Amino acid sequence: MRGVPPGAPGFPAASAPRAHPLRELDTVLTTCRACPRLVAWREETARVRRRAFADQDYWARPVPGFGPPDAALVIVGLAPAAHGGNRTGRMFTGDPSGDALYAALHSLGLASRPTATHRGDGLELSGVRITAPVHCAPPDNRPTTTERDTCRPWLARELALLRPTLRAIVVLGAFGWQALLPVLASDGWLLPRPRPAFGHGAEAWAAAPDGGHRIPLLGCYHPSRRNMSTRTLTPAMLRQVLARGARLAGLPSGG
Repeated sequence: MRGVPPGAPGFPAASAPRAHPLRELDTVLTTCRACPRLVAWREETARVRRRAFADQDYWARPVPGFGPPDAALVIVGLAPAAHGGNRTGRMFTGDPSGDALYAALHSLGLASRPTATHRGDGLELSGVRITAPVHCAPPDNRPTTTERDTCRPWLARELALLRPTLRAIVVLGAFGWQALLPVLASDGWLLPRPRPAFGHGAEAWAAAPDGGHRIPLLGCYHPSRRNMSTRTLTPAMLRQVLARGARLAGLPSGG
């Protein structure tokens, strides 16, 4: 499948496994046009724009993961927001979900700033990388199963490149949880049987395929505007799960 064009459905499957190091994966990922519906939506959103961002140039491409290549803790979300990551080009940046997430990470000493506004704002993560199973903004925040599966090789390769230092994963929301488990299984990680169900505070362990270390998978409600406004998820609840993930990953934190 070498030489598959970025607009072909097989582009992620052909390109992701060859990408190395993580920096190259991030670069190749941003050229992907494999899902026509997502490409049309991300670009239409950039043309129409919200009034508050009318003077800004939107990223309008797939959004790569964010964080160091030797992260011990990985946070898996859903997909970029149309006027958040799709605008700024960075995961959880420029939207209410990111406001909640980065405030929590900063309170634990895992982010250098409590807010994330744009790619040049100086924000850095310590020992943490943030990614998603779908890298383009979907209409109504609802990727299709086909779009999820087409995008899967990017997440699979990202986790494979992070494996030497990976010690814990926090998953924000049921979509991310359900997308992550097949990725781990296909890469040889040994998962509990039956497959663990998502829930806030859920905890399951996966064993490395080479007989090496085990990693915990921690479930957390997604810090969406709706979840936060209805207090389905509170800042304290979010911070508690992230603090446990940091401790299990061996990261120093304020948790």
